[in-house]
Amino acid sequence: MMQRFKTLFRSALSRRQMLTVGAVGAAGVAATTIAQQVQANTKTPIASETGKANSQGKFANKVVLITGATSGIGEATAYAFAHEGAKVFFCGRRENLGKQVEAKIKGFGGEGTYMRADVRQAEQVKAFVDACVAKYGRLDVAFNNAGVDFPPHPIADTPITEFDDLMSTNARGVFLGMKYEIPPMLKAGRGAIINMASIGGYRAFPNIVGYGASKAAIIHMTKMAAQEYGKLRINAVLPGAIDTAMLDRVERDWKVTKEQLVQPYPIKRVGQPEEVAAMVLWLASDQASYVSGGQFSVDGGGLG
Repeated sequence: MMQRFKTLFRSALSRRQMLTVGAVGAAGVAATTIAQQVQANTKTPIASETGKANSQGKFANKVVLITGATSGIGEATAYAFAHEGAKVFFCGRRENLGKQVEAKIKGFGGEGTYMRADVRQAEQVKAFVDACVAKYGRLDVAFNNAGVDFPPHPIADTPITEFDDLMSTNARGVFLGMKYEIPPMLKAGRGAIINMASIGGYRAFPNIVGYGASKAAIIHMTKMAAQEYGKLRINAVLPGAIDTAMLDRVERDWKVTKEQLVQPYPIKRVGQPEEVAAMVLWLASDQASYVSGGQFSVDGGGLG
């Protein structure tokens, strides 16, 4: 199966474009069927900023914390949880976007609170988690989603500042999130943590050393945390190509179209942020009560 996937890559794209798909794999998620809410080869959103929140939904009265929810996958996941009745407490560095997301959640009858926090700063992550627990008295679910990317470079040409920022935001940010999320969950005796990794952390792709290394670190930390804290359920999602601003940057930097990017993927389309949200919600739900330490590829069949 893996050999078939490599052959598809070679036949569908030039070498430069093939490397692009690796960068896109680091960017987000492609379509798949998640919890019977999305049908393969369709483009039906699961949740958005529209529609009314269900106060009796699957996550009614659950407290959900999300990092990096001011855009993209994080934003879509905040809407999805709020639609299902959760109390969503989220952060991001861009305050104007955070306030917009908060207003949209409240606009459809959901409960959402934005707090500015930079996941690179330990004191800010601690304050963010503490504020959530102070407001609601507990923490049921955490989605460590915040992350950044940079244009591709061979290792020798990669700026040290960019590598450091990738590791600090993506890997250290997840570490800090778990460090401060785990204690209140242990106190309650239960909880679910979902970490945002990437298929780029599972397989090495050239020219994205910092991104790939940071996402590989997240996968490893997720496995370790699941072994250390058996009372909690801790998993990672590994997206493929997703229609976000990050994918737009990949399209620009690698000079390829989105249609070219998805040719090696069996479903052959770019996925939507709502489709990642579906996987996150399933991992956070009681339906995944015996699932921990897993790495869930959501990539339109790209990894085979």
